[in-house]
Amino acid sequence: MTLQEAMSTRHKVSKYKDKPLSADVVRQLNERIKTQNQKYGLNMKLVTESKDAMPGIIAALMSKGVKNYIILAGSDTPGIDEKLGYSSTDLMLYAQTLGLNTWWIGGMFIRKNAKKNINAGENTKIVGIVVVGYGENQGVAHKSKAASDISSYEGDSPEWFKAGVSAVLLAPTAMNKQAFTIKGDGNKVSMTCNNGSYSGVDLGIGKYHFELGAGKDNFEWM
Repeated sequence: MTLQEAMSTRHKVSKYKDKPLSADVVRQLNERIKTQNQKYGLNMKLVTESKDAMPGIIAALMSKGVKNYIILAGSDTPGIDEKLGYSSTDLMLYAQTLGLNTWWIGGMFIRKNAKKNINAGENTKIVGIVVVGYGENQGVAHKSKAASDISSYEGDSPEWFKAGVSAVLLAPTAMNKQAFTIKGDGNKVSMTCNNGSYSGVDLGIGKYHFELGAGKDNFEWM
Protein backbone atom coordinates (compact mmCIF):
# COMPACT_ATOMS: atom_id res chain seq x y z
CA MET A 1 0.00 0.00 0.00
CA THR A 2 1.29 3.46 -0.92
CA LEU A 3 0.84 6.60 1.16
CA GLN A 4 -1.62 7.85 -1.46
CA GLU A 5 -3.69 4.68 -1.08
CA ALA A 6 -3.45 4.98 2.70
CA MET A 7 -5.15 8.39 2.52
CA SER A 8 -8.31 6.77 1.19
CA THR A 9 -8.32 3.77 3.53
CA ARG A 10 -7.36 5.57 6.75
CA HIS A 11 -10.26 6.36 9.09
CA LYS A 12 -10.47 7.02 12.81
CA VAL A 13 -10.50 3.76 14.78
CA SER A 14 -11.05 3.81 18.54
CA LYS A 15 -11.40 0.09 19.32
CA TYR A 16 -8.42 -2.22 19.00
CA LYS A 17 -7.64 -5.92 19.13
CA ASP A 18 -5.60 -7.34 22.00
CA LYS A 19 -2.67 -7.89 19.67
CA PRO A 20 0.78 -6.47 20.43
CA LEU A 21 2.84 -4.69 17.82
CA SER A 22 5.56 -6.94 16.46
CA ALA A 23 9.20 -6.06 17.05
CA ASP A 24 9.59 -5.35 13.33
CA VAL A 25 6.59 -2.98 13.26
CA VAL A 26 7.90 -1.16 16.34
CA ARG A 27 11.30 -0.84 14.66
CA GLN A 28 9.79 0.60 11.49
CA LEU A 29 7.62 3.08 13.38
CA ASN A 30 10.55 4.20 15.51
CA GLU A 31 12.70 4.72 12.42
CA ARG A 32 9.98 6.83 10.82
CA ILE A 33 9.55 8.86 14.01
CA LYS A 34 13.31 9.40 14.22
CA THR A 35 13.38 10.69 10.65
CA GLN A 36 10.56 13.17 11.33
CA ASN A 37 12.14 14.29 14.60
CA GLN A 38 15.47 14.98 12.95
CA LYS A 39 13.95 16.70 9.92
CA TYR A 40 11.72 19.08 11.87
CA GLY A 41 13.44 19.31 15.28
CA LEU A 42 10.68 17.46 17.15
CA ASN A 43 10.53 15.16 20.16
CA MET A 44 7.89 12.61 19.20
CA LYS A 45 8.00 9.16 20.76
CA LEU A 46 6.23 5.81 20.44
CA VAL A 47 4.94 4.31 23.70
CA THR A 48 3.91 0.64 23.59
CA GLU A 49 1.89 -1.59 25.92
CA SER A 50 0.66 1.32 28.03
CA LYS A 51 -2.76 2.86 28.66
CA ASP A 52 -1.48 5.63 30.90
CA ALA A 53 -2.41 8.48 28.56
CA MET A 54 -6.08 7.50 28.25
CA PRO A 55 -8.57 8.82 30.83
CA GLY A 56 -10.64 6.09 32.45
CA ILE A 57 -13.96 7.48 31.22
CA ILE A 58 -12.71 7.66 27.63
CA ALA A 59 -11.33 4.14 27.82
CA ALA A 60 -14.63 2.90 29.21
CA LEU A 61 -17.04 4.71 26.91
CA MET A 62 -15.25 5.52 23.65
CA SER A 63 -12.34 3.17 23.18
CA LYS A 64 -11.16 -0.39 23.70
CA GLY A 65 -7.77 -2.05 23.64
CA VAL A 66 -5.78 1.20 23.33
CA LYS A 67 -2.24 0.46 24.51
CA ASN A 68 0.14 2.01 21.97
CA TYR A 69 0.44 5.68 21.13
CA ILE A 70 2.79 8.26 19.65
CA ILE A 71 3.40 11.42 21.68
CA LEU A 72 3.33 14.52 19.45
CA ALA A 73 5.83 16.83 21.13
CA GLY A 74 8.43 19.45 20.40
CA SER A 75 9.90 22.70 21.67
CA ASP A 76 7.26 25.42 21.95
CA THR A 77 8.60 27.64 19.17
CA PRO A 78 6.84 29.43 16.29
CA GLY A 79 5.32 26.94 13.84
CA ILE A 80 5.51 23.94 16.19
CA ASP A 81 1.79 23.12 15.87
CA GLU A 82 1.98 23.01 12.08
CA LYS A 83 5.14 20.88 12.15
CA LEU A 84 3.55 18.37 14.52
CA GLY A 85 0.36 18.27 12.48
CA TYR A 86 2.37 17.67 9.31
CA SER A 87 4.64 15.02 10.84
CA SER A 88 1.84 13.20 12.66
CA THR A 89 0.02 12.84 9.33
CA ASP A 90 3.06 11.18 7.82
CA LEU A 91 3.15 8.77 10.75
CA MET A 92 -0.56 7.95 10.56
CA LEU A 93 -0.45 7.20 6.86
CA TYR A 94 2.78 5.25 7.21
CA ALA A 95 1.18 3.18 10.00
CA GLN A 96 -1.72 2.47 7.64
CA THR A 97 0.70 1.08 5.05
CA LEU A 98 1.95 -1.33 7.75
CA GLY A 99 -1.56 -2.71 8.27
CA LEU A 100 -2.23 -0.64 11.39
CA ASN A 101 -5.01 1.75 12.34
CA THR A 102 -4.81 5.09 14.13
CA TRP A 103 -6.73 7.66 16.13
CA TRP A 104 -5.56 11.29 16.43
CA ILE A 105 -6.45 12.64 19.90
CA GLY A 106 -6.03 16.31 20.74
CA GLY A 107 -7.74 17.16 24.02
CA MET A 108 -8.88 13.86 25.51
CA PHE A 109 -5.63 12.47 26.87
CA ILE A 110 -3.71 12.70 30.14
CA ARG A 111 -1.00 15.19 29.27
CA LYS A 112 1.13 14.70 32.39
CA ASN A 113 1.34 10.95 31.79
CA ALA A 114 2.31 11.43 28.17
CA LYS A 115 4.91 14.01 29.17
CA LYS A 116 6.63 11.70 31.63
CA ASN A 117 7.37 9.28 28.80
CA ILE A 118 9.56 11.75 26.91
CA ASN A 119 12.64 13.78 27.76
CA ALA A 120 10.57 16.94 28.22
CA GLY A 121 12.07 20.28 29.10
CA GLU A 122 10.22 23.31 30.42
CA ASN A 123 9.64 24.53 26.87
CA THR A 124 8.16 21.25 25.60
CA LYS A 125 4.73 21.37 24.00
CA ILE A 126 2.53 18.31 23.47
CA VAL A 127 -0.32 18.92 21.01
CA GLY A 128 -1.80 15.43 21.10
CA ILE A 129 -1.23 11.73 20.71
CA VAL A 130 -1.80 9.26 17.90
CA VAL A 131 -3.15 5.92 19.06
CA VAL A 132 -1.84 3.07 16.90
CA GLY A 133 -2.65 -0.64 16.75
CA TYR A 134 -4.73 -3.29 15.02
CA GLY A 135 -8.30 -2.05 14.81
CA GLU A 136 -11.34 -4.19 15.43
CA ASN A 137 -12.63 -2.57 12.24
CA GLN A 138 -11.37 -0.14 9.62
CA GLY A 139 -13.54 2.78 10.70
CA VAL A 140 -15.86 4.77 8.46
CA ALA A 141 -15.39 7.84 6.29
CA HIS A 142 -16.21 11.11 8.00
CA LYS A 143 -18.84 13.52 6.68
CA SER A 144 -17.09 15.86 4.28
CA LYS A 145 -17.55 19.31 2.79
CA ALA A 146 -17.54 19.84 -0.97
CA ALA A 147 -14.35 20.96 -2.71
CA SER A 148 -16.03 24.27 -3.59
CA ASP A 149 -16.62 24.94 0.12
CA ILE A 150 -12.91 25.13 0.89
CA SER A 151 -11.14 26.03 -2.36
CA SER A 152 -10.97 28.41 -5.31
CA TYR A 153 -8.66 28.74 -8.30
CA GLU A 154 -7.98 31.66 -10.67
CA GLY A 155 -9.21 30.35 -14.01
CA ASP A 156 -9.68 26.68 -14.86
CA SER A 157 -8.28 24.55 -12.08
CA PRO A 158 -5.74 21.92 -13.18
CA GLU A 159 -6.13 18.27 -12.25
CA TRP A 160 -3.31 18.42 -9.71
CA PHE A 161 -5.13 21.20 -7.81
CA LYS A 162 -8.38 19.24 -7.78
CA ALA A 163 -6.52 16.14 -6.58
CA GLY A 164 -4.86 18.14 -3.82
CA VAL A 165 -8.17 19.57 -2.57
CA SER A 166 -9.77 16.10 -2.67
CA ALA A 167 -6.88 14.80 -0.58
CA VAL A 168 -7.35 17.57 2.00
CA LEU A 169 -11.00 16.54 2.39
CA LEU A 170 -9.77 13.09 3.49
CA ALA A 171 -7.68 14.61 6.29
CA PRO A 172 -8.64 14.32 9.97
CA THR A 173 -9.34 17.68 11.63
CA ALA A 174 -10.41 18.77 15.11
CA MET A 175 -14.18 18.33 15.46
CA ASN A 176 -14.20 17.46 11.73
CA LYS A 177 -14.59 21.17 10.91
CA GLN A 178 -12.41 21.10 7.78
CA ALA A 179 -11.90 24.85 8.32
CA PHE A 180 -9.55 25.25 5.35
CA THR A 181 -9.32 27.95 2.73
CA ILE A 182 -7.24 26.87 -0.28
CA LYS A 183 -6.50 29.26 -3.14
CA GLY A 184 -4.64 28.57 -6.35
CA ASP A 185 -3.24 30.84 -9.06
CA GLY A 186 -0.99 29.28 -11.68
CA ASN A 187 1.37 27.00 -9.82
CA LYS A 188 1.06 28.99 -6.57
CA VAL A 189 -1.13 27.71 -3.74
CA SER A 190 -2.02 29.18 -0.37
CA MET A 191 -3.76 27.43 2.49
CA THR A 192 -5.09 28.80 5.76
CA CYS A 193 -7.08 27.20 8.54
CA ASN A 194 -9.36 28.86 11.07
CA ASN A 195 -10.13 26.27 13.73
CA GLY A 196 -9.30 28.00 16.99
CA SER A 197 -6.52 26.49 19.06
CA TYR A 198 -6.17 23.62 16.56
CA SER A 199 -5.61 25.87 13.53
CA GLY A 200 -1.86 25.24 13.35
CA VAL A 201 -2.12 21.49 13.78
CA ASP A 202 -4.93 21.20 11.25
CA LEU A 203 -3.00 23.36 8.80
CA GLY A 204 -0.04 20.99 8.98
CA ILE A 205 -2.32 18.00 8.47
CA GLY A 206 -4.02 19.68 5.53
CA LYS A 207 -0.75 20.70 3.87
CA TYR A 208 0.61 17.15 4.05
CA HIS A 209 -2.53 15.80 2.42
CA PHE A 210 -2.51 18.46 -0.30
CA GLU A 211 1.11 17.76 -1.16
CA LEU A 212 0.46 14.03 -1.33
CA GLY A 213 -2.60 14.45 -3.53
CA ALA A 214 -1.32 17.20 -5.83
CA GLY A 215 2.32 16.16 -6.05
CA LYS A 216 5.00 18.47 -4.68
CA ASP A 217 6.53 19.06 -8.10
CA ASN A 218 3.33 20.60 -9.48
CA PHE A 219 3.07 23.68 -7.28
CA GLU A 220 4.70 26.05 -4.78
CA TRP A 221 3.29 27.24 -1.48
CA MET A 222 2.65 30.97 -1.23
